[in-house]
Amino acid sequence: MSFFKKSTIGSIGSAVVSIAPAIAPGPAAAALRRLADLAIDGVSFLPGARHAAGRTLENKTGDVEAAIWSLVRSHTALAGAQGFVTNLGGLVTTVIAVPANLAGVAVLQTRLVASIAHLRGYDLDDLRVREAIWMTLLGRRAVEDLVGSGKLPSTPQGVATAPVSDAHLEQQIAEQVLASLLARTSGKQTVAIVGKRIPVIGGGVGLATDSWTTFAVADYARHQFVARRPSQAAGQPHGE
Repeated sequence: MSFFKKSTIGSIGSAVVSIAPAIAPGPAAAALRRLADLAIDGVSFLPGARHAAGRTLENKTGDVEAAIWSLVRSHTALAGAQGFVTNLGGLVTTVIAVPANLAGVAVLQTRLVASIAHLRGYDLDDLRVREAIWMTLLGRRAVEDLVGSGKLPSTPQGVATAPVSDAHLEQQIAEQVLASLLARTSGKQTVAIVGKRIPVIGGGVGLATDSWTTFAVADYARHQFVARRPSQAAGQPHGE
């Protein structure tokens, strides 16, 4: 993955703080819960995060890190498959007012981060862990900016391991994540305009962006969800 430029992901989160106040407070958390349910529990053509983690771990003979890298590669490839992510995103566009392809990428990224967290020993039914998963979608730079400005209390790792969950924090995170999706929508519109002028590159730019953001989110998740159980315990497939 060395061909990706690591500066790209920061630009996605840079508009989050300015856009967030426009998100309606009530529906934001409900929309994000719907997205997380699809990613973690799965749908007919996309098994949930626990199943994906357990099956991949089994294929890698219990090697957690090998399983994680396999999941990163497969999800990065899926994020670039526009037909797949559009169909997947259609399941959540009734509650998230963004294009189906972006909603689909968000579901894939949530599934990937949740799979990593599960393999590292985190309880996906714990609200603190789900909040941390959502925060990870923002990317490292956006989270650092939001923590620095006091809009978020800590990093995903800090939230996942906090003594107690905070229902108010769920809404704060939901607003920031949905704002980030809106910012990505704006970026996609720019790509579409360029694509009309230079049709050969239009689709390629969009695919590269989706693949890169998915890889960057996974890299951030790998550093935030540090192992919480001995490797032998982690080496047992879960969610089968």
